[in-house]
Amino acid sequence: MASEQSVSQKSKMITIKIARQEADGSGKKFMSYEIPIEKWTTVLDAILDVKKYLDHSIGIRYSCRQATCGSCGMVINGKPRLACFTKIEELDSDEIIIEPMKNFPIIRDLAVKFDRMFATHHKLKPYIIRDDSEVKSRDRDLIQTPEDLEKFIQFSGCIKCGLCNSACPTMATDTSFVGPQALAQVYRYTADNRDKGKDERLKIIDESHGIWRCHTAGSCSQVCPKGVDPAMGIQLLRGYLLGFK
Repeated sequence: MASEQSVSQKSKMITIKIARQEADGSGKKFMSYEIPIEKWTTVLDAILDVKKYLDHSIGIRYSCRQATCGSCGMVINGKPRLACFTKIEELDSDEIIIEPMKNFPIIRDLAVKFDRMFATHHKLKPYIIRDDSEVKSRDRDLIQTPEDLEKFIQFSGCIKCGLCNSACPTMATDTSFVGPQALAQVYRYTADNRDKGKDERLKIIDESHGIWRCHTAGSCSQVCPKGVDPAMGIQLLRGYLLGFK
């Protein structure tokens, strides 16, 4: 518990319930903690206060604390969110329920494994593919217009936090589905006029656990903390595959 000296007159007490479990699912339970918060307290702040004053054994991953690294994704009051980007006051509840992200293997408590997501991301070649690998002086062939950039710039904002994959109902039923994070990045490079790897990438996603498994629920786009719209990227990719582009 935070010491009484750390509790200002404007603090209020809330209850946070944190899912606790081992990697194999054993010992699964919710543990409740009461802590004081200020109006600017984030969910990550609250969890770290619990770790500091009440229970240091809570398993959690975080790093930058400014919504850039994508490390602290978790399910907060039923919705995938970044803990460092979510102020408790905005949740409008005196009880906060915190669980690990869905559709990811659990390491312990709130920490999950990103191995498969990163492997899939790498498999889909998230980089510019060209025959001329080196840009020579005075070459201007890689210069883009604002209109060229506008076609894919929002998809460049992906921080690989995995919230979109956690929200995806298809990933909950098909563990081999490529997932919205990777598909959005396929679109990001396919739409880049400097890239020449479109056919290579489209061939990879045009399979039974690929793009056609998406049911267009759109939940991936609703949870992205950076405004990336994977659902739209998937539809635009389908346009390429169906010959509309």
